[in-house]
Amino acid sequence: MIKNILNLGDAALYCDFGKDVNKDTNTKVIRYFKSIKNKNIDGINNLTPSYNKLIISYDLKKTNFKEIKKKIENLNIDNLDNLKNQKIEVPICTDHIFSLDIKRLETKLKLDRDKIYENFFNKEFFCYMTGFIAGMPFLGDLDKNMRVKRLETPRVKVPKGSVGLTEQFANIYTFESPGGWNIIGNTPLNIFESSKEIEPNLINPGDTVVFKNITKDQHQNYNE
Repeated sequence: MIKNILNLGDAALYCDFGKDVNKDTNTKVIRYFKSIKNKNIDGINNLTPSYNKLIISYDLKKTNFKEIKKKIENLNIDNLDNLKNQKIEVPICTDHIFSLDIKRLETKLKLDRDKIYENFFNKEFFCYMTGFIAGMPFLGDLDKNMRVKRLETPRVKVPKGSVGLTEQFANIYTFESPGGWNIIGNTPLNIFESSKEIEPNLINPGDTVVFKNITKDQHQNYNE
């Protein structure tokens, strides 16, 4: 499954699963990520999965590259069927105050607003990874007729809860942040809970996500 295992600096390595960015490749990354995490291998202090790579950081006082590499190569991931992924429903409001880039998308995609949202809400998304901002999920895969590049000039501030599209992915801004994704709505749901030391992410790699359209009033009253 792993194409290659290579050094990354003095105290890290990365597992390369190939160049493809798709669900099959990413599922392999996630299976290794979860298996290594569950094994609690001595010396490993951080795991960072991405679309097609897994970065493993370790403590040089406890282990080294050769030892970690050998353990990964001998890892049995065939018994991971009991590791269940979640299916999560995320409510979003597409009122004009939240759909900041819908007109741009209509022009770029050559689709009207209703068709864009019809495609979006009928899609089941797969979480490839989280990152950039703590807990931000990268959700694929958008249909080819829904793919568009980032904004030419990124925003200085994108509101927390904004749902954006870029290329084959959708994402959710877990905090107010600079960003260049095409914003189509906003969720009142807390995707990342910084107060939780264990599992602060609502959405994790391997989970599936579906979006549910809600009204402006439902958005405003969601957490009451």
